[in-house]
Amino acid sequence: MSTCDFISELFCKIDDAMNDVTKHSQARLHPSELVTIGLLFAIKGVGCRAFYRWLKRDHHRLFPSVPERTRLFRLIAKYHDWTARFLAEPGLLCVAESYGIELLHPRREGRTNNQIGKKGKSNLRWIVGAKLCVVLNHLGLVVGWDADSANVYDGHRFHGVIEATPSVVLADTGFHSKAGDPSNLKICKRGQWNGRMVVETLHSMLTTVCHFKRVGHRDWIYLGARFAFTLAAFNLLASWHGLVPDKETGFVSLSIAEFGL
Repeated sequence: MSTCDFISELFCKIDDAMNDVTKHSQARLHPSELVTIGLLFAIKGVGCRAFYRWLKRDHHRLFPSVPERTRLFRLIAKYHDWTARFLAEPGLLCVAESYGIELLHPRREGRTNNQIGKKGKSNLRWIVGAKLCVVLNHLGLVVGWDADSANVYDGHRFHGVIEATPSVVLADTGFHSKAGDPSNLKICKRGQWNGRMVVETLHSMLTTVCHFKRVGHRDWIYLGARFAFTLAAFNLLASWHGLVPDKETGFVSLSIAEFGL
């Protein structure tokens, strides 16, 4: 599949899901066009300037009405809530896990007053950045998410997204709080419920395909939009060919490697 064919098919899938959203009379882009561009930005996994050059140079005929760069990304940030319709439905069991996002090298911490990332631990090493908490269903698709700076404790900050999930949520001991846990949260010790490792598949694909481990945003509005569009893109790409379980094991294989830009 060529890149143009992929973009066209992606737009069709998005347009089918957004046929109830009308275009503003003064807008240059249709809602489905804007969401498509936002998802392409998340899949491409580069900076805003590099992505805009790529979009204008290689695919201007697909998006002839694309506005100036800064206005485009303000629109992406403003309407990132549209991605909520691409989140999956929760199953009987869900899994919660946090994922560290690097925003700065630790040596550059504190050099500016506008720094949004904080120092915290991710994968047993120190980072300066943000922490993304995702809730996945039994198929490995994203049901909900929340984010904060990297210095927060999972058990204090991310109980809200777990309580909002109408299913039993499995999580590691980092989500336990002495003040009390949500009634639907089940804390699993190391070695228990190894099905939770499906979240590592999500982390691996986002890191490899979307270059999601390190981003360069300097404002929470734009960083939150990047999170929203990236997770929506994962759900769409992972279910691109349908979620067909293996006949022998019942395992559903998730892969988005073929869609890397």
